[in-house]
Amino acid sequence: MKGTNEQRAGLLSGIGAYGLWGVVPLFWPLLKPSGAIEILAHRMVWSLAVVGIALLALRRWAWIGELIRRPKKLGLITVAAAVITVNWGLYIWAVNNGHVVEASLGYFINPLVTIAMGVLLLGERLRPVQWVAVGTGVAAVLVLAIGYGRPPWISLTLAFSFATYGLVKKKVNMGGLESLTAETAVLFVPALGYLLWLGAQGDATFVSGGAGHAALLAATGVVTATPLVLFGAAAIRVPLSTLGLLQYLAPVFQFILGILYFHEAMPPERWAGFALVWLALTLLTWDAFRTARRTRARAARLAATPALPERTSPATGADSSYAAREQ
Repeated sequence: MKGTNEQRAGLLSGIGAYGLWGVVPLFWPLLKPSGAIEILAHRMVWSLAVVGIALLALRRWAWIGELIRRPKKLGLITVAAAVITVNWGLYIWAVNNGHVVEASLGYFINPLVTIAMGVLLLGERLRPVQWVAVGTGVAAVLVLAIGYGRPPWISLTLAFSFATYGLVKKKVNMGGLESLTAETAVLFVPALGYLLWLGAQGDATFVSGGAGHAALLAATGVVTATPLVLFGAAAIRVPLSTLGLLQYLAPVFQFILGILYFHEAMPPERWAGFALVWLALTLLTWDAFRTARRTRARAARLAATPALPERTSPATGADSSYAAREQ
């Protein structure tokens, strides 16, 4: 019963995390007239405040000294912080400038980009179905480029930046809360410096926008940290295959919001491009489940196979199985 409750809690946490990421396009327009860079800077500053309070409550500080003593790991954290800055900033700009659907496409094709980077950078080998999925994804980008009259650069930048972020995070190998704290700590000084400069120029909206606007800007820290905390709770309670399916909730919600709430155009060629992306993701998901099922079946067969008894020599009683293997 306890295991079932844990899995249910993990599933709800995962749905909560990806659900919040899916509806976050509703939040960024509330921060206008702040520009994307100002919103991004506030997000960095207030996120550090939120995760700092969380770590203080949990008393999880020991990792900081270890991180400082490892310059290479600290360098990777800096790279991750730079990449996620590009991702966050572009996403905020895209939402507030009428490109929610194109932004959602970036997170749809992110798994395909991650696989391609695994082949190109890590020398991983793909199964035939994975090759078909990647090829279908490339065809989708070409169709969408024709539909948009340009390459879908917002989608591609979001996908490649987030895939790079995931690759660096894998090498860093830190918990979600600790990693976010380190990344926002790296970003804190330049973000705060930008906000102070903006205030000195008289262009900051934190004060001029009123108390309500200031509260919304401060809430960017909670908006950033909450889904990450929920994701961390889900990651330790549900299988990776389940998380892999849940990740599509976010771009699905974003896509629906883009069409139904923000009323963005979807001509036939864009529908064709998205259909190809969804086909590629369906192939990937099917292949992942098939491979996982085969792996479980193989493990079950190995577990059910009885171990061969050791044979001993009648004369000496010594183990003769090693000699038999050597012949």
